[in-house]
Amino acid sequence: MRLKAPTCHPLTPVLEQVNEYSCPTQFNFHCHSLCSDGSLTPGELADQAVEIGLKHFAVTDHHSLEAFPLVQAQLDQRRQEGAQVPTLWTGTEISCLLETCLVHVLALGFVADHSAMVPYLQGDTVVGDLLQARAVVSAIQAAGGLALLAHPARYRLSFKPLVKAAAALGIDGAEVWYDYEMQSHWRPSPHVCGQVAGLCRDLNLLQSCGTDSHGMSLRGR
Repeated sequence: MRLKAPTCHPLTPVLEQVNEYSCPTQFNFHCHSLCSDGSLTPGELADQAVEIGLKHFAVTDHHSLEAFPLVQAQLDQRRQEGAQVPTLWTGTEISCLLETCLVHVLALGFVADHSAMVPYLQGDTVVGDLLQARAVVSAIQAAGGLALLAHPARYRLSFKPLVKAAAALGIDGAEVWYDYEMQSHWRPSPHVCGQVAGLCRDLNLLQSCGTDSHGMSLRGR
């Protein structure tokens, strides 16, 4: 049973503010640490988030929530030192099959220790029925989180059928604003991101943004 409907989720009004200018200085809901395939420690990620002046962000390591308490602890320390710190949301990036295509789904704002998320937080891709996108979306929502299709235009299938199929499964949104060119200074790809944004508006899906940082800077890829 789902804990919260999307309209009641505390992250929903935050995502409703997301636009093409939100990332990387206000919101960032897609980045990685050394706990999966990133280059920054959780503490370094937290420090960069503070220095950038982020308002809300999530660390979305692949199939892992290991960084979350470490990032939160560093943010708490910086707050005690007098710094203005962002709100940290639980997050992970989950691989799954959608329309026979391997895609990634971002889980945001879920209950960290909920049983539904246990199979997806073991550090590796699941197998069998749990690999289906329907099962992933259901698990995230059962844990009180929001499920969003990550970088919809990066897969072997066009983003249009993928986003529509995800919407039919009840997904909450998609990562609309993304730098598909992976430039040195993060910038959303205007043409494709604009099309994804329009499709999400038509389907009444939430829009997210993220740098998908794997390197040494939270400001870029």
